[in-house]
Amino acid sequence: MRVKNNRVIWLSALALLPVMGMSQAKDTVKITRHEFSIQQAIDYAKKNNVLVKNGLLDVQYQQQVNREVTSNAYPHINASLGTTYNPNVATQVLPNFISPATYQVLIDEGVQNGSGGTITMPSDFGFISAQFGTKYSANAGISLSQILFDGQVFVGLQAREATLQFARKNVEITEELIKTNIYKIYYQLVVSKTQLELLDTNISLLQRLLKDTRIIYQNGFAEQLDVDKVSVQLTNLQTAKDKVVNNVSNGYYGLKVLMGMPARDELVLTDTLGDQQIKEGVLGNDVYSYEDRKEYQYAQIGKRLNEYNIKRYKLSQIPTVTLNGQYAKNAQRDKWNFFGSGDWFTISNVNLNVAIPIFNGFFTKSKIQQAKIDLQKTENRISALQLSIDSEVETARNNFRSAISTLDFQKKNMELAEKVYQQTKKKYESGLGSQAEINLANTDMRLAQSNYVTALYDAVVAKVDFLKATGKL
Repeated sequence: MRVKNNRVIWLSALALLPVMGMSQAKDTVKITRHEFSIQQAIDYAKKNNVLVKNGLLDVQYQQQVNREVTSNAYPHINASLGTTYNPNVATQVLPNFISPATYQVLIDEGVQNGSGGTITMPSDFGFISAQFGTKYSANAGISLSQILFDGQVFVGLQAREATLQFARKNVEITEELIKTNIYKIYYQLVVSKTQLELLDTNISLLQRLLKDTRIIYQNGFAEQLDVDKVSVQLTNLQTAKDKVVNNVSNGYYGLKVLMGMPARDELVLTDTLGDQQIKEGVLGNDVYSYEDRKEYQYAQIGKRLNEYNIKRYKLSQIPTVTLNGQYAKNAQRDKWNFFGSGDWFTISNVNLNVAIPIFNGFFTKSKIQQAKIDLQKTENRISALQLSIDSEVETARNNFRSAISTLDFQKKNMELAEKVYQQTKKKYESGLGSQAEINLANTDMRLAQSNYVTALYDAVVAKVDFLKATGKL
């Protein structure tokens, strides 16, 4: 008797997480014992699961991004210090403005040339070469820049809280996914306890039956074949138990990986599971709202961010105002002796700049339309999510009702099969029944028990799926 392979949820849960080494711990490594209820297991996973930890790091990362956005609204102050060496001071070629002035003075004074004639102004004086500057120069200054108004910056400031909520909600979705799988694996392992208890009971029954059959054989009322048949059944049942024990062991490893617990630690599950516990507090309180689903909340925040994006591009069309200021000292020397005597000249200015966007080739208009299309796509996804939630809830409700009905039926069937086996065994022991009858009763009882265990786990999974679909897990 064992749960079907496709019910082994922990194997699929391993795919959600990075592969974790399962090597044997050294004797020197301390083994920690954990006795966890389902809530304690979930709380442990929230602190240690790698996906949750990375999600929390994403929240911290977004906080730093928000600080980066905020920094644009603060003054930016920079200081500078530099020196320049000019091996060859640049030479500038200029129109000859000195000679015309000299000639004009001579003409005005009536000075004559060497021939005794009047000096006349030449038609072309040509060019002169001059070097402006010194071999060495130095400067030191401080500058300030402050945005007085920028629509895009202000929208970024307004969107900071929404972006942080977006990151936090993603963590909550991850936590819920982990929580769902922990519920299923945890209770599958709890159900496995019932499965092992039933196996142990059946093994005990077959051991007594084998003992009784041998006595009956020794008294000449049974054949060796009857003894062999019971021995085969007992061996098969013990083999089935070994497989279940191995699957349960693997299940514990899968649960530990999902929780972020070292494989060497010991994990004990303290919760129990009963039929009534599964039925409680579900179908009588099945009213749901889209807002209860974290995926829906996440989508709504995404929609708000799309709206901020549209607003950002629209405000980029209005003027931006910035204030800039500078204060500096400048000096020139023929030798590098700036810390000695000599003048340092002051440079200072204050600028108020207004940038007015006029035309950028319809770039902004295109970005606005793109953002609006993204918003429409988000709204469409929200509408599709609503339909999906409705479908999930109705499907989960039907599955849960069916699982509860099947569980009740299989429990009664198991009790009846056990009763039939006990009556058949009494008939066999009193010589009124055949070996074939008791073998068939035993097979039917084990099948009924297996079906009950499967129905019990199916009901747990159906309840978890229903609670998750209604946002109440």
